[in-house]
Amino acid sequence: MVLTSKQRDELNLAVLSYLQSAGHDEAASALKASLSVDDATVSNPKYKELLEKKWMSVIRLQKKVMDLEAKLGNAVKELEEGGGKKMSDAKSKDWIPRPPERSTLTGHRSPVTAVAFHPQFSVVVTASEDATVKVWDYESGDFERTLKGHTNAVQDVNFDGSGKLLASCSADLTVKLWDFAGFECVKTLHGHDHNVSSVCFMPSGDFLVSASRDKTIKVWEVATGYCVRTLTGHGEWVRSVRAFPSADQSLAGAGLIASCSNDQTVRVWVMATGECKLDLREHDHVVEVVEWVPASAHEHVKALVELQGGGSVQGPFLISGARDKTIRFWDVGGGRCVAKLAGHDNWVRGVCVHPLGKFALSVSDDKTMRVWELKSGRNLKTLDAHPHFVTCVAFHGSAPFVVTGSVDNSARVWECR
Repeated sequence: MVLTSKQRDELNLAVLSYLQSAGHDEAASALKASLSVDDATVSNPKYKELLEKKWMSVIRLQKKVMDLEAKLGNAVKELEEGGGKKMSDAKSKDWIPRPPERSTLTGHRSPVTAVAFHPQFSVVVTASEDATVKVWDYESGDFERTLKGHTNAVQDVNFDGSGKLLASCSADLTVKLWDFAGFECVKTLHGHDHNVSSVCFMPSGDFLVSASRDKTIKVWEVATGYCVRTLTGHGEWVRSVRAFPSADQSLAGAGLIASCSNDQTVRVWVMATGECKLDLREHDHVVEVVEWVPASAHEHVKALVELQGGGSVQGPFLISGARDKTIRFWDVGGGRCVAKLAGHDNWVRGVCVHPLGKFALSVSDDKTMRVWELKSGRNLKTLDAHPHFVTCVAFHGSAPFVVTGSVDNSARVWECR
């Protein structure tokens, strides 16, 4: 490398300054004579410790280069292996969300009401009382875009199995379908007479189910946007609705819909006929949320039922959270509550089950997220999730991430390990 004359002069004077400060007087005198410089130039404070500073800068840069090379190598390896950590990796059945949060997603102007992971991309969507849906990259924490169209609080969001369509529902009495490739609203479904509080796709993707404060559940045909069935039976506001996660008709729960309500009940419906199959009553307050327990968790739920003396069970199972501060498990085959988890100090607002079945997560107005070991019913870990009420939680189906939403207007992404 060739130095300019100015760089060469600065290097010579820096070396001379270093030799003098280090006590190498003979070498310093010889170099000074060779350079033909006067004392005023040598004593210039500009050259004091200049050599040491340059040397430390080189060491720091070398370390940074080595770190970046290591990260690049890991990224190449992950790309060759088809991505990062997966929930199917060895030992991933024991992964749970750990503090601190990986990122905090800020941008909403009002409480976050619902969260949902995209089934394929590293994307999470958040719904808010500010009437918007926001799209984020959950790995980097970067904001991507806002979906605008609702005119009142957005209460729930849900992807179809392919991730091509997103459904949202709102206090503006509508359900909207969004093309997630172009981020455009392709249909607006009208029919409810009050706040639409929950929405989900049937596993086939052909139908959509919504629940409302008008005490009804409606089934919509996705292709046409027509309401094909209205389910009535709840006595008050229907808070949440979820479809059995498989279209496989050989499974006991295929074609079933679960709902919960301010009337303190959990109900199970047959979508094809609109018949109410079960009316489950054990909660002592408003039931905020209901979810189907994945098949991977059935053996753990059965162990919990046996531990709590719940007798024999058939399955499939539901998990619900309520304002009575409890989480309950329901045997749909047997038509009864078979287990209970207690520990929260305020309303339970959201529940979900680990994709590999060993744990359940719950969030509450006590500002915490709790991790429960299903087979023992033990509260394994309590995380201070948000500084305000925690309204919702979702577990990614294949990647080690959890997202929570809160009245503090933010969502937080948690990495599992």
